[in-house]
Amino acid sequence: MALPLCKQLWQLKDVVITFLLPLLLLPLPLMAHNKEAACAYILLVTAAYWISEAIPLGAAAMVPAFLFPLFGIMKSSEVAAEYFKDIHLLLFGVVCLAASIQKWNLHKRIALWMVLSVGGQPSWLLLGFMSCTALLSMWLSNTSTAAMVMPIVDAVLCQLNNATPEESALTDVIMNSESNNKVTPKIGLAPSSESSNMILDDYNIITEDNQQRQSFQEQRSSKKGPGGRFYRTEQDHMMCKAFSLGVAYSSTVGGMSTLTGTSTNLIFIEQFETHYPRCDIVNFGTWIAFSFPMALIILLFSWIWITWLFLGFSFREICCCKKEQLQKDETSRKILKQEYEKLGPFSYPEVVTLVIFLLMALSWFTRDPGFVPGWDSLFGLKGYKSDATSAILFGFLLFIIPGKKPTLFSCRNKGKHKETPSVTASGPMITWKEFEECMPWHIVILVGGGFVLARGCEVSGLSLWVGKRMESLSSLPVWLIVLLVCLLVTAVTEVASNPATITIFQPILTSLAEGIGINPLLIIIPATISASCAFLLPVANPPNAIVFTYGHLTVQDMMKTGLGVNIISLITLLFGLYTWGIPMFDLNNFPEWAPLRNVTSPSSP
Repeated sequence: MALPLCKQLWQLKDVVITFLLPLLLLPLPLMAHNKEAACAYILLVTAAYWISEAIPLGAAAMVPAFLFPLFGIMKSSEVAAEYFKDIHLLLFGVVCLAASIQKWNLHKRIALWMVLSVGGQPSWLLLGFMSCTALLSMWLSNTSTAAMVMPIVDAVLCQLNNATPEESALTDVIMNSESNNKVTPKIGLAPSSESSNMILDDYNIITEDNQQRQSFQEQRSSKKGPGGRFYRTEQDHMMCKAFSLGVAYSSTVGGMSTLTGTSTNLIFIEQFETHYPRCDIVNFGTWIAFSFPMALIILLFSWIWITWLFLGFSFREICCCKKEQLQKDETSRKILKQEYEKLGPFSYPEVVTLVIFLLMALSWFTRDPGFVPGWDSLFGLKGYKSDATSAILFGFLLFIIPGKKPTLFSCRNKGKHKETPSVTASGPMITWKEFEECMPWHIVILVGGGFVLARGCEVSGLSLWVGKRMESLSSLPVWLIVLLVCLLVTAVTEVASNPATITIFQPILTSLAEGIGINPLLIIIPATISASCAFLLPVANPPNAIVFTYGHLTVQDMMKTGLGVNIISLITLLFGLYTWGIPMFDLNNFPEWAPLRNVTSPSSP
């Protein structure tokens, strides 16, 4: 009875936020009679929809499309122009590559190869899965990466956590007794003495089997996890928890490393370039040079933290494997090797996908590296190309390159190996339908809605108004301001979606930086990375929810582990920002490409 009541109250919450909240806030723009109040009203309503998720995120992002023209903040044509930017073309190219990777199972080959390279000991196996998950997440979305890797991890765990030889033998006896020890009475014949003894013996066997089966089921039930999964020992349950959390957190950490790794980074770079068109210091190369070392440190210490919590971290055990672990390690390696061998040799589509992937990444690094002239200055006028240019070019090639090796190249290898049915199918590397299935359209609309809100705050003067109100923060040390911003954004992103969090905070933080006279990147970059640090709850981000559905974890497990990972991420972020971030982006000086809105001199970083 209590469950339906809670469900009704939860649905009532959505109704209140969807209908009553806009009506309650409506007097704000009506009484103020200025664009700042009207924009604040639209921002609050949209933010409430995003945080509560009372309506889908993409639908909530369309609220500014009709409210901005109605309140006279922006024309409808100006609003429509903000919904599609250069960053969308970059996303299209990346999704084309992701669709090809998923279609031809390249992600599975990479994951299994990396895991086989680190050995079969649980702690090293966990590091292998976390490393390959983070690597894939750098180029694919966090959600798709977790969805791809977790089934492989779960299959390996199920094989590793099989019953001991005694339990396996008992299971075999039970199964054999069910098929062989059945008493079939002969109708119409009087039972002889011999047949009666046989029936009695069979009855005794069945009775013993029933007792064994009952004892076996009681033993198994006593080791049943919260999600209905059976575990041979408590250690096996702990291993399942560790691997599940490792996949969830590494898929998030890996996405921080590249501008295309998360929608949070995509929103940051597009809003930043729109607001500061004269700034060219942040690009794909500089971002990965700044964030990749931090992601590596977070990944390493998160692995140590998860291993210590669930597997018992010991340098001696990790470096010197015990004899009793050798058999289990060899079993896990054998299972992974069998899975890898099922993939067969590298197929033609896998090679094409890998080549396209490497060329796309190389083009991003070499477009404008800074220390040497890039290909941007070699073809046409400099400044006309962006990372989206090469991304959409290589994505387009996947629609025209055939998915089957041309006869001219396949005649030499004829008969050497048999091609899979997917390879023999005619057609290009990817089809438009496959692209549509991988395309996160809600993120496309969400990113566009964030651009509209940012532009509306600037046009209406709301950003300037907020910046002036925050000038009192200039008396605080800059490092304390950065710390408070990181803590605030991390707290909000645990209950709101990551893209929505950075979309709401970035215009406000930009005005704050300009108001107190510090480099905007000094606040916006840590806020962007903090918006991805959603590790506490299953609903904090999609990777957490995906691994939670496998039934190995409880909310307490995720909160306990996530709190430690949040602390690790915060310390690493501040360390990286003040170690190599300041000289890389010249964060100690207020840049020429940003407008200085007051003359207050803040404390030095």
